[in-house]
Formats: sequence, structure tokens, C-alpha cells
Amino acid sequence: MHQIGRLFDIPYHQQLTNPLENALTTKYNGVWKAISTEEYITQANYISRALLDMGINKGDKIALITSANRTEWHVMDIGILQLGAVTVPIYPTITAEDYEYILKHSESLYVFVSDKSILEKLDKVKMNIPKLRGIYSFDEVPGCANWTTVLEAGKNIMDISLIESSKANVHPNDLASIIYTSGTTGKPKGVLLTHDNIVANVKGSTEKFDLDRGTLISLSFLPCCHIFERTVLYIYQANSVPIHFAESLETISQNLQEIKPNVMTVVPRVLEKVYDKIYAKGSDLTGIKKKLFFWALALGEKYNVPNTNGGWYNFQLKWARKLIFSKWQEALGGNLDFLVSGSAPLSPRLARIFAAADIPVLEGYGLTETSPVISVNDRRNHGWKIGSIGKILSNVTVKIAEDGEILAQGPSISQGYFKDDEKTNEAFINGWFHTGDIGK
Repeated sequence: MHQIGRLFDIPYHQQLTNPLENALTTKYNGVWKAISTEEYITQANYISRALLDMGINKGDKIALITSANRTEWHVMDIGILQLGAVTVPIYPTITAEDYEYILKHSESLYVFVSDKSILEKLDKVKMNIPKLRGIYSFDEVPGCANWTTVLEAGKNIMDISLIESSKANVHPNDLASIIYTSGTTGKPKGVLLTHDNIVANVKGSTEKFDLDRGTLISLSFLPCCHIFERTVLYIYQANSVPIHFAESLETISQNLQEIKPNVMTVVPRVLEKVYDKIYAKGSDLTGIKKKLFFWALALGEKYNVPNTNGGWYNFQLKWARKLIFSKWQEALGGNLDFLVSGSAPLSPRLARIFAAADIPVLEGYGLTETSPVISVNDRRNHGWKIGSIGKILSNVTVKIAEDGEILAQGPSISQGYFKDDEKTNEAFINGWFHTGDIGK
């Protein structure tokens, strides 16, 4: 993976080492549609070529807003980054006023949106954004230019040498993305992330992700505008793990059954919902079935990693897995090997129960400013401890300040906030990023 220096090197690395027929798969009108590694690169090149023709230069900003993860987002991402231009991924559910603020503050020249609902929100404020040159939509939306017009334009003027010279002009320490974090108070801050920031995190995290077991399949549903899911999607791509994009949070159960993934990322809130659903079903049982269900749960709550509970416990656990927990596995597609959880603390009780059910949930920790992973649990080499956020990545350094605050340093740490020296100087001091979190 040493030949990956910039984010757009990732699909080329995949092409070189282990090209896929189904690199990215999205469901359109009820049908799953995949593109291969080669098509992915070809389409990204069309986008790069068309954007050059539209006057996009190195350092220009282009915003991406999608309600659900989909192939087009990633084609755009690579197409933009190859020019040394900068992606501004925006969270879909924020207000029209926030759209306006971010698009103005970032000086985005174009916006690519997924669908009508986002377009309607954008329409309310687009006249207030003087630098905005155009809006394109992935879905067919009447009255809005479709992204395929850009794709087709790139196809017609395909000159690969221009793209090659643009790529050669992009360096690992160049800005790749500005990610606006939802400020609980005041305006959102634009976190500056370079190619090297995210690539370093992809490399450091890959060492912790158990992905080298041949054919894995992933399902992605957390928003790719968040750096957690986005970095994980780059990790999958760099390791030739086929990616399927779930249609929405509502369809996740159905998509799990259709795709039967081995790996996916979650946030604790989603796991809690899954657990509540299972618990409600168990509570509706009667007689011996109900007794068995609650017996299995009680066993699960006592589970340790490593499991040092002894022979009698293991004997019971074996039966609990056979009679009860196997049904949990089936509900999640039947092939889940492990889940990675981030963005909020996971309850140790839930972690124990899922581990007992043979669905390990590996918790990690990080922030947008750290691209994001600082530490994550790993099932191998005693690297998994429930109630912890795992061991620190090999290329990140952490120290605990005197007041208990976690400070981090390393190649995956941001250089600061866009157009905000004051906030940058508050958080980045003498080479250390001050997370604002307490740890031990």
C-alpha cells in the first residue's frame, strides 16, 4: 500500500493489486447495480476532464450533498481530487441556512446533490451565494441539470494526458477536503484535511482492521460526508473489499438480508435500536422459549474478552449460541464477522451481549480533526478489551495532559480550521491537537 500517497491513488491501487467486478454497488429502482474498478476509474476520469473544461483549477472547492450513500458520490470524489480541487461534503439534514453558510464560507463553485429534497432546500438560498456557478443532481430532477451531462461531456473530450498532468501536480500535503463539523454553538468549523492526513489514517487503521481473509463484502449506511464512514470506505477500497451502499436506515434490515455482509460500521444508537427490536421479540415469546431467551441474555451480560469464564459457562454459551444467538446472526444477514463502532461511547453491556452472540463490536475513537481514527479495538494479538477504545494506531502519538485531556499528534492530524486562526490556535498548540475529551 506504500504506493498510495494521495486519495485518488486508492482506486488505481485496487486496479493494480486486486481489481473488482463489483467495486461499488448501489440500488436503483429496486435493482442492485455494480460498477467495476475499471469503470470507477474511467468515470472519475470523465468527471476530471469535464471539470477541467468547466474551468476548475487546483484548490477550487466543489460541494457534495447526498441523502444516502451511493456510487456517484465516490466517482465525483475521485474525479474532483485528481485535479487537486477540494471536496466539501455536506451533511444532508442540516438547515438551508447552514447550506448557505458552508457554501459561502468554503467558496464552493459547484454543488452536486443526490435528489429533489436537497435541491428544494438549496433553491431557497442559492441566490444568496454569489460564487455558486451551478447545481447538478444525481437523481433525475425536473428543472435541474443532471450529473450525467458532466459525465458525457468528459467522455467526449477525453484527453488522458491533461488528467495525468493534473494528477502529477497534486502532492500528499495538498488540501483534499474541508469537512464542516456541526458546531453545537455558533457556526460550523471547516476542518482542513490533506490527502496525507486521510491516507495516513487509512494506512494506520488498515493494520487494525482484520481484512486480509480473502473475499469480504461490506455494507455501508453511515453518512459518507462524515470522516468516520468516508475513511472506512477508503480502507475497503484500498483492500479490495466490495462496497454495497444501503438504501437508507429504514431499509437496513432488508439490505442486510440481500447483501449478507461480513463487515460494516455502526454507531451505538443503531446497535441499541437493533437490540431493542430483538429484545421486544424475545419479550413476546412464551413458555420455555421466553425462558431460554432471557437465560441467553443473562449469559451474554457476563461475557468477557478474552472469555475466561470457565468450562461450565462455555458449555452453556455454546448452547445459547445454537438456540438463541444464531437467530440474531441470521437477522443481520448471517455472515457478519465483525462491526466497527465509533462517534459515541458504546455501552459495555451491549458490547458483551453482542460478543457473546458471536458478533464482535470493535469500538474506536477519533474526531474529524484526526481523520478520524486515533485508536480502535482489534480482535488479534489481545487488542480487544470491552469498555475501552482499543490501542492507539502505530502512526499516532497520544499523551494525556495534566488536566486529563487527550492530546494527539501524527500525520493524520489536521492543520486547523479554514479561515479561523483563532479556533485553530486554541485547539492546535505546539504540534499537539487538543481533543477536548478526557481519557486515561
